[in-house]
Amino acid sequence: MKARQVLVPLAAVAIFLVLWEALVWVMGWPNYRMASPSDLIPAYEKYWNLFLVMGWQTLWRTVAGLILAVIFGTALGMIMGFSRTMRDALYPLLVGFNAIPKATVVPIVALMFVGWHDFNTVLIAFIISFFPIAVSVSIGLSTLEPEYRDILRSLGASQSTIFWKIALPKTLPEFFGALKVAVTLAFIGTNLMEIVSPHGRGLGALFDSGKTNSDYPLMFAVLIALAFLGIVLYYVVVALEKTFAGWADRTV
Repeated sequence: MKARQVLVPLAAVAIFLVLWEALVWVMGWPNYRMASPSDLIPAYEKYWNLFLVMGWQTLWRTVAGLILAVIFGTALGMIMGFSRTMRDALYPLLVGFNAIPKATVVPIVALMFVGWHDFNTVLIAFIISFFPIAVSVSIGLSTLEPEYRDILRSLGASQSTIFWKIALPKTLPEFFGALKVAVTLAFIGTNLMEIVSPHGRGLGALFDSGKTNSDYPLMFAVLIALAFLGIVLYYVVVALEKTFAGWADRTV
């Protein structure tokens, strides 16, 4: 089972790279129009130190923003999940805020916090990723069967006991599902800020450098590096899900 879980994704990635290489070769595209996987190897060899340094800068700021999103999104979801009044009041605000294109928010944040490079990058990663977490926790708690609450209350259980014993375990599958989405959103937020705010840090800055110098293999190499980091963080979430909510997995 575990061998299949490793081999199938690796085979899918290999097939994708082969098809990508074949497409570039069949279309006859030069690497200044569309880089192929074979063009990326020299870019990694030439700039490997920059990929390590800037990849780490992107990763830790993304993780920091994601952790803040988990804390804030969970707290907000609990408020909305346990209170219908707060749910009715906050949902329109959250939906409206989330409907604003984050590419328009990034320049505003960059201007508001000029020079605060790490702060504004973490802030955008947080802003763009907390929404699905808050909504999933809210839905999980608001759909908790009232019979469970009534039985536990009749036995003298407090609201906190009901949350830890019933509500939290029930919410975990939805929470981890939202966290998988939030991982990719956090990377998007981080790289938007790294590209828009010219502070020369992170893979977004490396991508922008490749664009400025018309180094297309470097640009595509950055995109693949970002995809790799996103996949790694995704599987970290999968591992946490199996640890804390493995009981919810009904697949064979």
